[in-house]
Amino acid sequence: MRVSNLFTKTRKLTVDETKAKSHELLVQGGYINQEMAGAYSLLPLGNIVLRKIENIIREEMNAIGGQEILMPSIHPQSNWEKTGRWGSMDILFKVDSRWGNTTYALAPSHEEIVFPLVKKFLFSYKDLPISVYQLQTKFRDEKRAKSGIIRGREFGMKDMYSFHETPEDLSQYYEKAKEAYLKIFRRCGIDAKVTIASGGDFTKKYSHEFMAISEAGEDLIIACTLCTYAENTEVSELEEGSSCPKCGGKMNAVKSIEIGNIFDLGDKFGRDFEMEYTDREGNKKIPVSGCYGIGTTRLIGSIVEISNDEKGIIWPEEVSPFDIHLIGLGLDKEEVKSFAESVYNRLGEAKLSVLYDDREDASGGFKFKDADLMGVAKQVVVSEKLLAQNKVEYKRRENGKVELISLEELIKKIK
Repeated sequence: MRVSNLFTKTRKLTVDETKAKSHELLVQGGYINQEMAGAYSLLPLGNIVLRKIENIIREEMNAIGGQEILMPSIHPQSNWEKTGRWGSMDILFKVDSRWGNTTYALAPSHEEIVFPLVKKFLFSYKDLPISVYQLQTKFRDEKRAKSGIIRGREFGMKDMYSFHETPEDLSQYYEKAKEAYLKIFRRCGIDAKVTIASGGDFTKKYSHEFMAISEAGEDLIIACTLCTYAENTEVSELEEGSSCPKCGGKMNAVKSIEIGNIFDLGDKFGRDFEMEYTDREGNKKIPVSGCYGIGTTRLIGSIVEISNDEKGIIWPEEVSPFDIHLIGLGLDKEEVKSFAESVYNRLGEAKLSVLYDDREDASGGFKFKDADLMGVAKQVVVSEKLLAQNKVEYKRRENGKVELISLEELIKKIK
Protein backbone atom coordinates (compact mmCIF):
# COMPACT_ATOMS: atom_id res chain seq x y z
CA MET A 1 0.00 0.00 0.00
CA ARG A 2 1.33 3.42 -1.00
CA VAL A 3 0.67 6.32 1.36
CA SER A 4 -0.12 8.46 -1.69
CA ASN A 5 -3.02 6.08 -2.47
CA LEU A 6 -4.32 5.82 1.09
CA PHE A 7 -7.58 7.78 1.19
CA THR A 8 -7.11 8.64 4.89
CA LYS A 9 -4.38 10.86 6.27
CA THR A 10 -2.95 11.54 9.70
CA ARG A 11 -4.69 14.55 11.20
CA LYS A 12 -5.01 16.87 14.17
CA LEU A 13 -7.74 16.50 16.75
CA THR A 14 -10.68 18.80 17.20
CA VAL A 15 -11.54 19.88 20.74
CA ASP A 16 -14.37 17.35 21.19
CA GLU A 17 -12.11 14.47 20.16
CA THR A 18 -9.71 14.68 23.11
CA LYS A 19 -10.95 11.68 25.09
CA ALA A 20 -9.01 8.54 26.01
CA LYS A 21 -5.38 8.39 24.85
CA SER A 22 -6.23 5.46 22.57
CA HIS A 23 -9.04 7.46 20.97
CA GLU A 24 -6.76 10.41 20.29
CA LEU A 25 -4.03 8.27 18.73
CA LEU A 26 -6.40 6.15 16.64
CA VAL A 27 -8.10 9.27 15.24
CA GLN A 28 -4.80 11.10 14.65
CA GLY A 29 -3.23 8.04 13.03
CA GLY A 30 -6.11 7.57 10.60
CA TYR A 31 -7.45 4.32 12.07
CA ILE A 32 -10.98 5.31 13.11
CA ASN A 33 -13.53 8.06 12.64
CA GLN A 34 -16.30 8.85 15.11
CA GLU A 35 -19.67 9.16 13.39
CA MET A 36 -21.61 9.90 16.59
CA ALA A 37 -21.28 9.06 20.28
CA GLY A 38 -20.56 5.34 20.52
CA ALA A 39 -20.39 4.64 16.76
CA TYR A 40 -17.19 4.50 14.72
CA SER A 41 -16.04 3.83 11.19
CA LEU A 42 -12.97 1.63 10.96
CA LEU A 43 -10.78 3.16 8.27
CA PRO A 44 -8.48 1.01 6.10
CA LEU A 45 -5.68 0.76 8.67
CA GLY A 46 -8.09 0.13 11.55
CA ASN A 47 -9.91 -2.51 9.54
CA ILE A 48 -6.65 -4.35 8.84
CA VAL A 49 -5.85 -4.41 12.58
CA LEU A 50 -9.35 -5.74 13.34
CA ARG A 51 -9.01 -8.54 10.77
CA LYS A 52 -5.65 -9.55 12.24
CA ILE A 53 -7.18 -9.73 15.71
CA GLU A 54 -10.09 -11.75 14.36
CA ASN A 55 -7.73 -14.19 12.63
CA ILE A 56 -5.80 -14.74 15.86
CA ILE A 57 -9.11 -15.45 17.62
CA ARG A 58 -10.19 -17.85 14.86
CA GLU A 59 -6.96 -19.81 15.10
CA GLU A 60 -7.22 -20.22 18.87
CA MET A 61 -10.96 -20.98 18.93
CA ASN A 62 -10.59 -23.55 16.15
CA ALA A 63 -7.72 -25.12 18.10
CA ILE A 64 -10.08 -25.95 20.99
CA GLY A 65 -12.82 -27.31 18.74
CA GLY A 66 -14.88 -24.20 18.10
CA GLN A 67 -16.85 -24.07 14.84
CA GLU A 68 -17.49 -20.65 13.31
CA ILE A 69 -21.03 -19.61 12.42
CA LEU A 70 -22.69 -16.25 11.77
CA MET A 71 -25.99 -15.32 13.41
CA PRO A 72 -28.25 -12.34 12.71
CA SER A 73 -28.02 -9.11 14.68
CA ILE A 74 -31.79 -8.51 14.52
CA HIS A 75 -33.75 -10.79 16.86
CA PRO A 76 -37.44 -11.63 17.36
CA GLN A 77 -39.03 -10.18 20.48
CA SER A 78 -40.51 -13.58 21.38
CA ASN A 79 -37.07 -15.13 21.99
CA TRP A 80 -36.18 -12.38 24.43
CA GLU A 81 -39.49 -12.77 26.21
CA LYS A 82 -38.79 -16.49 26.71
CA THR A 83 -35.58 -15.69 28.61
CA GLY A 84 -37.19 -12.88 30.59
CA ARG A 85 -34.68 -10.36 29.31
CA TRP A 86 -37.00 -8.31 27.08
CA GLY A 87 -38.14 -6.24 30.03
CA SER A 88 -35.12 -6.54 32.30
CA MET A 89 -32.14 -5.55 30.12
CA ASP A 90 -31.90 -1.76 30.15
CA ILE A 91 -29.25 -1.57 27.39
CA LEU A 92 -31.42 -3.46 24.86
CA PHE A 93 -32.10 -1.58 21.62
CA LYS A 94 -35.71 -2.18 20.48
CA VAL A 95 -36.72 -1.44 16.90
CA ASP A 96 -40.32 -1.18 15.65
CA SER A 97 -41.13 -2.47 12.18
CA ARG A 98 -43.07 -0.24 9.81
CA TRP A 99 -45.17 -3.26 8.82
CA GLY A 100 -47.59 -3.98 11.61
CA ASN A 101 -47.22 -4.73 15.27
CA THR A 102 -43.67 -6.14 15.28
CA THR A 103 -40.74 -5.11 17.43
CA TYR A 104 -37.23 -6.49 17.13
CA ALA A 105 -34.16 -6.48 19.36
CA LEU A 106 -30.73 -5.44 18.15
CA ALA A 107 -28.37 -8.03 19.59
CA PRO A 108 -26.34 -7.10 22.69
CA SER A 109 -25.51 -10.82 22.91
CA HIS A 110 -26.71 -14.00 21.18
CA GLU A 111 -28.05 -16.46 23.75
CA GLU A 112 -31.58 -15.83 22.42
CA ILE A 113 -30.54 -17.07 18.97
CA VAL A 114 -27.84 -19.67 19.59
CA PHE A 115 -29.85 -21.81 22.02
CA PRO A 116 -32.89 -22.38 19.76
CA LEU A 117 -30.46 -22.79 16.84
CA VAL A 118 -28.40 -25.53 18.50
CA LYS A 119 -31.62 -27.18 19.77
CA LYS A 120 -32.50 -28.03 16.14
CA PHE A 121 -29.34 -30.14 15.82
CA LEU A 122 -29.09 -31.65 19.30
CA PHE A 123 -30.80 -35.02 19.74
CA SER A 124 -28.54 -37.35 21.71
CA TYR A 125 -25.58 -37.35 24.10
CA LYS A 126 -23.60 -38.46 21.05
CA ASP A 127 -24.02 -34.95 19.64
CA LEU A 128 -22.25 -33.40 22.65
CA PRO A 129 -20.09 -31.51 23.32
CA ILE A 130 -20.85 -28.69 20.86
CA SER A 131 -18.92 -25.43 20.62
CA VAL A 132 -19.87 -22.68 18.17
CA TYR A 133 -18.59 -19.12 17.87
CA GLN A 134 -19.00 -16.06 15.72
CA LEU A 135 -17.40 -12.69 15.00
CA GLN A 136 -20.33 -10.31 14.88
CA THR A 137 -21.55 -6.77 15.56
CA LYS A 138 -23.30 -6.06 18.85
CA PHE A 139 -25.51 -3.17 19.95
CA ARG A 140 -25.91 -1.85 23.49
CA ASP A 141 -27.80 1.30 24.41
CA GLU A 142 -25.19 2.51 26.89
CA LYS A 143 -26.20 5.57 28.91
CA ARG A 144 -22.73 7.00 28.38
CA ALA A 145 -20.54 5.88 25.50
CA LYS A 146 -17.02 6.87 26.53
CA SER A 147 -13.31 6.11 26.20
CA GLY A 148 -13.62 6.13 22.43
CA ILE A 149 -13.74 2.74 20.76
CA ILE A 150 -13.30 1.00 24.13
CA ARG A 151 -16.96 1.55 25.06
CA GLY A 152 -19.30 1.99 22.12
CA ARG A 153 -22.98 1.49 21.42
CA GLU A 154 -22.10 -0.53 18.31
CA PHE A 155 -19.03 -2.74 18.53
CA GLY A 156 -17.36 -5.91 17.31
CA MET A 157 -17.36 -9.05 19.43
CA LYS A 158 -16.37 -12.68 19.35
CA ASP A 159 -18.87 -14.76 21.29
CA MET A 160 -18.65 -18.53 21.70
CA TYR A 161 -21.16 -20.92 23.29
CA SER A 162 -20.43 -24.46 24.39
CA PHE A 163 -22.88 -27.26 25.31
CA HIS A 164 -22.07 -30.28 27.48
CA GLU A 165 -23.50 -33.39 29.11
CA THR A 166 -22.12 -32.72 32.57
CA PRO A 167 -20.81 -29.84 34.70
CA GLU A 168 -17.47 -31.69 34.81
CA ASP A 169 -17.18 -31.72 31.02
CA LEU A 170 -18.12 -28.03 30.92
CA SER A 171 -15.50 -27.29 33.56
CA GLN A 172 -12.76 -29.00 31.54
CA TYR A 173 -13.70 -27.04 28.42
CA TYR A 174 -13.95 -23.83 30.44
CA GLU A 175 -10.29 -24.26 31.47
CA LYS A 176 -9.27 -24.86 27.84
CA ALA A 177 -11.05 -21.68 26.84
CA LYS A 178 -9.34 -19.77 29.64
CA GLU A 179 -5.90 -20.83 28.38
CA ALA A 180 -6.89 -20.05 24.78
CA TYR A 181 -7.94 -16.56 25.84
CA LEU A 182 -4.62 -15.92 27.56
CA LYS A 183 -2.84 -17.04 24.38
CA ILE A 184 -4.99 -14.72 22.24
CA PHE A 185 -4.21 -11.73 24.43
CA ARG A 186 -0.48 -12.54 24.56
CA ARG A 187 -0.42 -12.66 20.77
CA CYS A 188 -2.08 -9.24 20.80
CA GLY A 189 0.64 -7.91 23.10
CA ILE A 190 -1.36 -7.94 26.35
CA ASP A 191 -0.50 -9.85 29.53
CA ALA A 192 -4.09 -10.23 30.71
CA LYS A 193 -5.12 -10.95 34.29
CA VAL A 194 -7.66 -13.75 34.82
CA THR A 195 -9.98 -12.01 37.25
CA ILE A 196 -12.59 -13.66 39.44
CA ALA A 197 -15.81 -11.64 39.18
CA SER A 198 -19.51 -11.83 39.90
CA GLY A 199 -21.61 -14.13 37.71
CA GLY A 200 -24.13 -11.30 37.28
CA ASP A 201 -27.56 -12.23 35.97
CA PHE A 202 -26.38 -15.47 34.38
CA THR A 203 -25.20 -17.66 37.23
CA LYS A 204 -24.70 -17.77 41.00
CA LYS A 205 -21.15 -18.99 40.35
CA TYR A 206 -18.23 -16.65 39.82
CA SER A 207 -17.33 -15.71 36.28
CA HIS A 208 -13.89 -14.82 34.95
CA GLU A 209 -13.00 -11.50 33.37
CA PHE A 210 -9.81 -10.94 31.40
CA MET A 211 -8.35 -7.61 32.36
CA ALA A 212 -5.69 -5.42 30.75
CA ILE A 213 -4.00 -3.25 33.37
CA SER A 214 -4.35 0.40 32.34
CA GLU A 215 -4.96 3.75 34.02
CA ALA A 216 -7.70 4.28 31.43
CA GLY A 217 -9.66 1.33 32.84
CA GLU A 218 -13.01 1.63 34.58
CA ASP A 219 -12.55 -1.43 36.82
CA LEU A 220 -10.47 -1.75 39.96
CA ILE A 221 -8.97 -5.18 40.55
CA ILE A 222 -6.59 -6.78 43.05
CA ALA A 223 -3.93 -8.35 40.83
CA CYS A 224 -0.86 -10.49 41.46
CA THR A 225 2.46 -8.96 40.42
CA LEU A 226 3.89 -12.38 39.49
CA CYS A 227 1.11 -14.45 37.84
CA THR A 228 -2.16 -13.92 35.97
CA TYR A 229 -4.42 -14.24 39.04
CA ALA A 230 -6.67 -11.35 40.03
CA GLU A 231 -9.97 -10.62 41.75
CA ASN A 232 -12.48 -7.89 41.04
CA THR A 233 -12.81 -5.62 44.07
CA GLU A 234 -16.61 -6.07 43.91
CA VAL A 235 -16.23 -9.69 45.08
CA SER A 236 -12.73 -9.84 46.56
CA GLU A 237 -11.92 -10.17 50.24
CA LEU A 238 -8.23 -9.66 49.56
CA GLU A 239 -6.45 -6.47 50.56
CA GLU A 240 -3.68 -4.66 48.74
CA GLY A 241 -0.31 -6.07 49.79
CA SER A 242 -1.70 -9.49 50.71
CA SER A 243 -0.30 -12.72 49.24
CA CYS A 244 -1.62 -14.22 46.01
CA PRO A 245 -3.65 -17.37 46.80
CA LYS A 246 -2.29 -18.97 43.63
CA CYS A 247 1.47 -18.28 43.70
CA GLY A 248 2.22 -16.27 46.86
CA GLY A 249 3.11 -13.09 44.98
CA LYS A 250 2.10 -9.62 46.13
CA MET A 251 -1.43 -8.42 45.34
CA ASN A 252 -1.79 -4.82 44.17
CA ALA A 253 -4.89 -2.71 43.46
CA VAL A 254 -4.79 -1.54 39.84
CA LYS A 255 -7.18 -0.02 37.30
CA SER A 256 -7.94 -2.19 34.30
CA ILE A 257 -9.94 -2.59 31.09
CA GLU A 258 -12.14 -5.65 30.62
CA ILE A 259 -11.20 -7.24 27.27
CA GLY A 260 -12.95 -10.61 27.61
CA ASN A 261 -15.11 -12.71 29.90
CA ILE A 262 -16.33 -16.27 30.33
CA PHE A 263 -19.44 -17.53 32.15
CA ASP A 264 -20.75 -20.88 33.32
CA LEU A 265 -24.42 -20.54 32.28
CA GLY A 266 -25.53 -23.84 33.80
CA ASP A 267 -28.85 -24.93 32.27
CA LYS A 268 -30.57 -21.50 32.45
CA PHE A 269 -31.05 -20.82 28.73
CA GLY A 270 -31.49 -24.52 27.95
CA ARG A 271 -34.53 -24.53 30.23
CA ASP A 272 -35.86 -21.31 28.70
CA PHE A 273 -35.93 -22.90 25.24
CA GLU A 274 -36.88 -26.45 26.39
CA MET A 275 -33.62 -27.71 24.96
CA GLU A 276 -33.41 -31.46 25.60
CA TYR A 277 -31.36 -34.41 24.45
CA THR A 278 -31.51 -38.15 25.15
CA ASP A 279 -28.82 -39.21 27.65
CA ARG A 280 -26.99 -42.55 27.91
CA GLU A 281 -29.87 -44.12 29.89
CA GLY A 282 -32.52 -42.95 27.44
CA ASN A 283 -33.75 -40.08 29.63
CA LYS A 284 -34.38 -36.52 28.50
CA LYS A 285 -31.86 -34.04 29.85
CA ILE A 286 -31.01 -30.35 29.47
CA PRO A 287 -27.37 -29.65 28.53
CA VAL A 288 -25.19 -27.33 30.59
CA SER A 289 -23.50 -24.51 28.75
CA GLY A 290 -20.89 -21.79 28.88
CA CYS A 291 -20.36 -18.54 27.02
CA TYR A 292 -17.08 -16.85 26.15
CA GLY A 293 -16.76 -13.27 24.87
CA ILE A 294 -14.01 -11.01 23.55
CA GLY A 295 -14.64 -7.41 22.49
CA THR A 296 -12.73 -7.20 19.21
CA THR A 297 -13.02 -3.46 18.55
CA ARG A 298 -12.56 -2.81 22.28
CA LEU A 299 -9.34 -4.82 22.04
CA ILE A 300 -7.99 -2.41 19.41
CA GLY A 301 -8.41 0.51 21.82
CA SER A 302 -7.05 -1.49 24.75
CA ILE A 303 -3.87 -2.43 22.87
CA VAL A 304 -3.24 1.23 22.05
CA GLU A 305 -3.93 2.34 25.66
CA ILE A 306 -1.21 -0.03 26.81
CA SER A 307 1.22 0.24 23.91
CA ASN A 308 2.08 3.85 23.07
CA ASP A 309 4.62 6.55 23.80
CA GLU A 310 4.87 10.32 23.38
CA LYS A 311 5.27 9.86 19.62
CA GLY A 312 2.28 7.63 18.96
CA ILE A 313 1.07 4.04 18.73
CA ILE A 314 3.37 1.02 19.10
CA TRP A 315 1.63 -1.98 17.52
CA PRO A 316 2.65 -5.48 18.64
CA GLU A 317 3.92 -7.43 15.64
CA GLU A 318 1.00 -9.81 15.15
CA VAL A 319 -1.60 -7.05 14.97
CA SER A 320 0.48 -4.36 13.25
CA PRO A 321 -1.42 -3.21 10.12
CA PHE A 322 1.69 -3.84 8.02
CA ASP A 323 4.90 -5.78 8.51
CA ILE A 324 6.97 -2.75 7.46
CA HIS A 325 6.54 1.00 7.13
CA LEU A 326 8.90 1.94 4.29
CA ILE A 327 10.00 5.58 4.36
CA GLY A 328 11.49 7.03 1.21
CA LEU A 329 13.68 10.14 1.60
CA GLY A 330 14.85 12.33 -1.28
CA LEU A 331 12.45 10.75 -3.76
CA ASP A 332 12.76 13.78 -6.06
CA LYS A 333 16.07 12.23 -7.18
CA GLU A 334 15.40 9.57 -9.80
CA GLU A 335 18.08 7.12 -8.63
CA VAL A 336 16.78 7.25 -5.03
CA LYS A 337 13.19 6.82 -6.18
CA SER A 338 14.22 3.84 -8.31
CA PHE A 339 16.05 2.31 -5.33
CA ALA A 340 13.02 2.83 -3.05
CA GLU A 341 10.70 1.25 -5.62
CA SER A 342 12.98 -1.77 -5.93
CA VAL A 343 13.00 -2.19 -2.14
CA TYR A 344 9.19 -1.92 -2.07
CA ASN A 345 8.81 -4.52 -4.81
CA ARG A 346 11.36 -6.90 -3.30
CA LEU A 347 9.67 -6.81 0.10
CA GLY A 348 6.36 -7.55 -1.59
CA GLU A 349 7.88 -10.50 -3.45
CA ALA A 350 9.03 -11.81 -0.06
CA LYS A 351 5.34 -11.83 1.01
CA LEU A 352 5.81 -8.99 3.47
CA SER A 353 3.06 -6.38 3.73
CA VAL A 354 4.41 -2.86 3.30
CA LEU A 355 3.07 0.65 3.82
CA TYR A 356 5.31 2.73 1.54
CA ASP A 357 5.54 6.48 2.15
CA ASP A 358 6.15 7.46 -1.45
CA ARG A 359 5.14 11.11 -1.09
CA GLU A 360 7.57 13.41 -2.88
CA ASP A 361 6.08 16.60 -1.41
CA ALA A 362 6.45 15.59 2.27
CA SER A 363 9.61 16.32 4.25
CA GLY A 364 11.63 13.62 5.96
CA GLY A 365 10.67 15.00 9.37
CA PHE A 366 6.98 14.85 8.52
CA LYS A 367 7.31 11.26 7.26
CA PHE A 368 9.13 10.13 10.42
CA LYS A 369 6.52 11.83 12.59
CA ASP A 370 3.71 10.09 10.70
CA ALA A 371 5.46 6.72 10.90
CA ASP A 372 5.90 6.94 14.67
CA LEU A 373 2.30 8.10 15.13
CA MET A 374 0.88 5.26 13.03
CA GLY A 375 3.02 2.77 14.92
CA VAL A 376 3.75 0.00 12.39
CA ALA A 377 5.99 -2.48 14.24
CA LYS A 378 9.01 -2.16 11.91
CA GLN A 379 10.30 0.81 9.94
CA VAL A 380 12.68 0.76 6.98
CA VAL A 381 14.30 3.91 5.55
CA VAL A 382 15.83 4.38 2.11
CA SER A 383 17.76 7.52 1.15
CA GLU A 384 20.54 8.81 -1.12
CA LYS A 385 23.13 8.24 1.61
CA LEU A 386 21.95 4.68 2.20
CA LEU A 387 21.86 3.97 -1.53
CA ALA A 388 25.55 4.81 -1.72
CA GLN A 389 26.20 2.11 0.91
CA ASN A 390 23.71 -0.33 -0.68
CA LYS A 391 22.00 -0.51 2.73
CA VAL A 392 18.66 0.30 4.31
CA GLU A 393 17.98 1.61 7.80
CA TYR A 394 15.91 -0.79 9.91
CA LYS A 395 14.18 0.29 13.13
CA ARG A 396 11.86 -1.52 15.52
CA ARG A 397 9.14 0.85 16.69
CA GLU A 398 8.97 -0.66 20.19
CA ASN A 399 12.53 0.19 21.21
CA GLY A 400 13.86 2.59 18.56
CA LYS A 401 16.90 0.39 17.90
CA VAL A 402 18.40 1.20 14.48
CA GLU A 403 20.49 -1.04 12.22
CA LEU A 404 22.11 -0.47 8.84
CA ILE A 405 21.56 -3.66 6.90
CA SER A 406 21.38 -4.99 3.35
CA LEU A 407 17.94 -5.65 1.89
CA GLU A 408 18.50 -9.41 1.72
CA GLU A 409 19.70 -9.50 5.33
CA LEU A 410 16.60 -7.51 6.32
CA ILE A 411 14.24 -9.96 4.60
CA LYS A 412 16.00 -12.93 6.21
CA LYS A 413 15.81 -11.28 9.65
CA ILE A 414 12.10 -10.48 9.38
CA LYS A 415 11.07 -13.77 7.78
